[in-house]
Amino acid sequence: MQNFYGSGKLLLSGEYYVLDGALALAMPTRFGQKLKVTYYASEHKVLHWKSYDNEGKLWFEAKFDTESFDCLDRFISQKSLTLQKILRMTRRLAANFLKGREYVLVETYLEFPRWWGLGSSSTLIHNVAQWAEVDPYDLLFGTLGGSGYDVACAQAEGPILYKKSADGPHRHIVTFDPPFKQNLYFVYLGKKQSSAAAIKHYRSMRHNKAELAEQLTQITQEFLCAETLEQFDKLIEKHESLIAHSLHLTRTKDLFFKDFWGEIKSLGAWGGDFVLATSSRTEAETRQYFAQKGFDVMLTYAEMIKASEQ
Repeated sequence: MQNFYGSGKLLLSGEYYVLDGALALAMPTRFGQKLKVTYYASEHKVLHWKSYDNEGKLWFEAKFDTESFDCLDRFISQKSLTLQKILRMTRRLAANFLKGREYVLVETYLEFPRWWGLGSSSTLIHNVAQWAEVDPYDLLFGTLGGSGYDVACAQAEGPILYKKSADGPHRHIVTFDPPFKQNLYFVYLGKKQSSAAAIKHYRSMRHNKAELAEQLTQITQEFLCAETLEQFDKLIEKHESLIAHSLHLTRTKDLFFKDFWGEIKSLGAWGGDFVLATSSRTEAETRQYFAQKGFDVMLTYAEMIKASEQ
């Protein structure tokens, strides 16, 4: 039996432009995904995959031939095809991956609701890469694509600075422990966004992305140095305005929270899953405001973010 684990992710700064070299501040979450592999002697060469949600309910199941990774199910879903693509790319990166194996049972366990957008795919990529002993970025870029910050979070022990460069991804743990972290909250919007569609929109825009990446890099560095909530709020407003203007998007605060006393920061694909809310008022008042707007899921910074031990 083998066990693997990857942390979920949130992108605090540099969204979209991280694809073109912007320095991004990314946060691994306290929620992640486990992967357990059990090998059995059998006359059948079968990889049996079972995925469970955070409530322990089976939400995906598929069977593959361990030699070809052909799907053995009568009904083949898109999820099965995506997993097949990951397995076959893993075999390309590690020629002996599951070669000669008989019955293999793989069970995955999410620690967060699937619709939260905290990285069910990136934690899967990370865990499979660890299992096969291959580079997780090679596996990601050869299958699902993206910037790679989410895979970097999956293996991080605390907040990281991430940069995608011509010579490959770079990440390092940073100290992000603002004195106002008790004023930071994560609010779930429940409006699932397609990362692929968001990236396609970004790629379609024709402007000086290198210049914007430099500006966002500067803001990311200033995020780390902010000593007061007021300073942090100003940086959020500047960051949101730059992206809104350059990509012709509407700020989430303007869409849903115009009367909110703090700032709202989109995280990742705009308008989708979680946003960061800053509040100078009590947690109770802040929670009541969002609940009245119909947003009942609000987590504190300490509840959501995996803190570095350094």
